[in-house]
Amino acid sequence: MTTSGRIELMAPAGNFESMQAALDNGCDSIYFGVEQLNMRARATVNFVLDDLPEIARRCNEKNVRTYLTLNTIIYDHDLSIVKTLLTKAKEAGITAVIASDQAVIMTARTMGMEVHISTQLNVTNIETVKFYAMFADTIVLSRELSLRQVKKITDDIEKEQIKGPSGNLVEIEIFGHGALCMAVSGKCYLSLHSHNSSANRGACKQNCRKKYTVIDQESGFEIEIDNEYMMSPKDLCTLDFLDQVIDSGIKVLKIEGRGRAADYVATVIKTYREAIDSYYEGTFTKEKINIWMEALATVYNRGFWSGYYLGQKLGEWSDNPGSNATQKKVYVGKGMHYFPKSSIAEFKIEAYDIKKGDKILITGPSTGAQELILEDFFVNDVNSEKATKGDSCTLKVPFRIRLSDKMYKIVEN
Repeated sequence: MTTSGRIELMAPAGNFESMQAALDNGCDSIYFGVEQLNMRARATVNFVLDDLPEIARRCNEKNVRTYLTLNTIIYDHDLSIVKTLLTKAKEAGITAVIASDQAVIMTARTMGMEVHISTQLNVTNIETVKFYAMFADTIVLSRELSLRQVKKITDDIEKEQIKGPSGNLVEIEIFGHGALCMAVSGKCYLSLHSHNSSANRGACKQNCRKKYTVIDQESGFEIEIDNEYMMSPKDLCTLDFLDQVIDSGIKVLKIEGRGRAADYVATVIKTYREAIDSYYEGTFTKEKINIWMEALATVYNRGFWSGYYLGQKLGEWSDNPGSNATQKKVYVGKGMHYFPKSSIAEFKIEAYDIKKGDKILITGPSTGAQELILEDFFVNDVNSEKATKGDSCTLKVPFRIRLSDKMYKIVEN
């Protein structure tokens, strides 16, 4: 938990771009996977072992906690990899490991590494919290609980003084925003049966996001399920009742999205950061909520619902296979040079035209995700109001750009 006493805002990091975007927009912690043994093994360009020191360095500079996700099913042939990963993470100074398999939990505890219990273990009551408190300082509750049930658990932790290995009271974490799975706390076997690709090993093929036809096997009559993807839930969003979430006694709010781009991470983390701070400052209002919800709608989403937190029994399903985002980004060009004395960046325009007044996004492993409005810029060394494919474009930016950086134009959907 943050030293300020406010709840901890945990951000997803699928790569360095997303991690930097999270750091730049006010996260308190990040979670990430290394290579294969995490629940997004195929969904993202995962980090590798050699990245651990750089992850720790960047986060330590911002006083941000780092959590290694090692929460898949573990087989015997994985055990040596588990030990290597945990050893390297501890050496690099990674804060904790998020685990669900007892082998990972015990290995981490044996080497003195902080453990967080993953939602995959489906913790739903105080007695289970007591059990895992023998091994872990933070426990992620099941996604299917209501806020009333969450509050009962956090109250009992306080009342019974349930402490983790650190000697501090166990902290409760819940999911706050992002994609939801049709299965109980993410434990799904559809992908394994259809593609021999286990979701529980981080290799989900997302069968639930597709459209299906129901067939009466006696008559052969087919029914197409109209307007709803009946196994594809809308995305979770708790921002509009964030005051109730904080009042439930949780200590960590987790944003889902290690498979999302850096601009998604930047927008969602920035929005929740503002909302959390506003709550503690006593300025959390309906008017602000409306503005924040509009911001969240600009990036990838399947529509929003409140999950089970407010007592809803059944899910709300998405009505299309893709995103409902009100904006999209289109690739424009790549970074070529940066002149530090004048803060001038040079980009090669490779795809999409840009003009004065456009909103642009610049992303990169060190840059993160930076948005700005195009004002004065030069095309082939001439002051211009438009740049097209093949042009060299220079503009003043308040941050360093690199050869790996990409420029996008933000357009309305």
